[in-house]
Amino acid sequence: MKRREAREALFKLLYEMTFNAPEELENVIEIEKNERDIEDEYLLDSVRGIYSHLDEIDEKISQNSVGWKRERLSKVSLSIMRISVYEMCYAGIPFSISINEAVELAKKYDHDKAPAFINGILNAVAVSSGLK
Repeated sequence: MKRREAREALFKLLYEMTFNAPEELENVIEIEKNERDIEDEYLLDSVRGIYSHLDEIDEKISQNSVGWKRERLSKVSLSIMRISVYEMCYAGIPFSISINEAVELAKKYDHDKAPAFINGILNAVAVSSGLK
C-alpha cells in the first residue's frame, strides 16, 4: 500500500473511531484488518500512535484553533488534523508533507472551506511546536 493510500485508510479508521470508545480501538483494528485486508505497518503503527498520544494531539489542535472549541470541529476535520499532528510531532514526517497531505484529504472528504481552515491550524501547530 502506498503512503497516500495508507494515510487515506488511516483517516477512515480514525473517523470511524470518533463514533467508538477508545477502548474499542484494537477491536476496530481487527475488524478492519479482516474486512479490508489491512496489514500496512504505517497504518497500524500510526493509529496506535495517535491513540497513545491522543490527549496531547487534541490539546495541540485546541490551542491552535483560536475561536473554535474542539467539540465544534467536524469529525472529518478533526480526524484529518489528528493524523497530521501525529505525523509532524511524533512520527518525524516533515511538516510541509504532512500538512499538504492533510489538505488533500480535506479537499476529498470535507467541505469546501475545510482545506484552508485545516491548513491554518496545522501551520499554527507546526510553528508552536517549533517545527517551522
